[in-house]
Amino acid sequence: MSWEFETDPEFQKKLDWADKFVREEVEPLDHVLKSPYNVTNPKFVRLVRPLQEEVRRQKMWACHLGPELGGEGYGQVKLALLNEILGRSRFAPTVFGAQAPDSGNAEILAHYGTPEQKKRFLEPLLANEIVSCFSMTEPQGGADPTIFTTNAVLDGDEWVINGEKWFVSNGNYAAFHIVMAVTDPDASPYRRMSMFIVPSETPGIELVTLSGTVGSKEPSHAYFRYTNVRIPKDMILGGRGDAFVVAQTRLGGGRVHHAMRTLGEAKKAFDMVCQRVVSRFTQGTRLSEKQMVQEKIADSWIEIEQFRLLLLRTAWLIDKHNDYKLVRRDIAAIKATMPKLLHDVASRALHLHGAYGVSDELPFVHMVTTSFMMGLADGPTEVHKITVARQTLRNYKPIDTLFPDYHLPTVKAKAEEKFRELLSDLATEEAL
Repeated sequence: MSWEFETDPEFQKKLDWADKFVREEVEPLDHVLKSPYNVTNPKFVRLVRPLQEEVRRQKMWACHLGPELGGEGYGQVKLALLNEILGRSRFAPTVFGAQAPDSGNAEILAHYGTPEQKKRFLEPLLANEIVSCFSMTEPQGGADPTIFTTNAVLDGDEWVINGEKWFVSNGNYAAFHIVMAVTDPDASPYRRMSMFIVPSETPGIELVTLSGTVGSKEPSHAYFRYTNVRIPKDMILGGRGDAFVVAQTRLGGGRVHHAMRTLGEAKKAFDMVCQRVVSRFTQGTRLSEKQMVQEKIADSWIEIEQFRLLLLRTAWLIDKHNDYKLVRRDIAAIKATMPKLLHDVASRALHLHGAYGVSDELPFVHMVTTSFMMGLADGPTEVHKITVARQTLRNYKPIDTLFPDYHLPTVKAKAEEKFRELLSDLATEEAL
């Protein structure tokens, strides 16, 4: 049986290169460019494209994809180790060809797209010549697809889409939308919807508003209204009613990748606070010598390492089974855990920087806000905890006896019965 806690030496060299490259070349982009998705911006072209070429030369481009799609097919464990580094920078996923939501949308197109769709949408998406968006969440329905109202009706050789979607990440830059819409309202809840490719230039798409988040460089979450949006019949992804199956193709991997990058962001906050406490003097000693400060450092380190092990184990299980459905509980567990990890580590770092920590000269308020976003993106934390509980409880059976199996008098009676003859023999020997 193989069991180890170390990285393959050859891949560790790649990680060492990526770590240095991200710190020295990519992280500075966060401070001079706004959106990683504005791929036509001349500044983006001038600053980002050369870095992407270097990543390709290092054979680190789009590592989440197999070689047939231009990636390296490294598997989830190696991806976890790499994304731990990429999580340090907003631009790093784009520089490495692994940015959400494009990475998940590429998986959908790879699995369900026709040859024509792959040529038109997937190839330029993988090359980062264009970006895309995943149009699912609705104003009245939140993230619950069973109550979505956006619909698609087949009219001859065209689908006609009507409805509203919001918090569509980077929708203002997207060349195409992947839209989840009701096609069979009378079917069972999980067979009512289908998934469609909708080019952004299609008439009837209205950008209602753009919402931003605290600390973001610019608004990036779109509110779209679709009014009689017509697309060809063959722009459906998968079969009619397959939206949930198609969505899981991207959501399972997406949740894991979110967790991987969130770990990197938490570790970045931890590095910052450690530098702070060994440098700052107050009341005659360094902060690092204060026991309450030491407790905060210890708590953050322990939580980071616990989460990292859970994450790597989940990645290992995905690689082992090659089936997200068999790892649902583990994926749900890391998705439910990561918002609290980032929140707690960033909050401690903020606090130990004093008033400076809440200023806009440090990133901690934005990190804390991001932790709440991570608790909502790809499904709220509560939903994932329910998944963990349900998947766990399936392994247990109810009893039909008055007292439980672990009722101590019952357990004792069974133990005495099990060893009755031996205990009787021992008692006889002692009497002699």
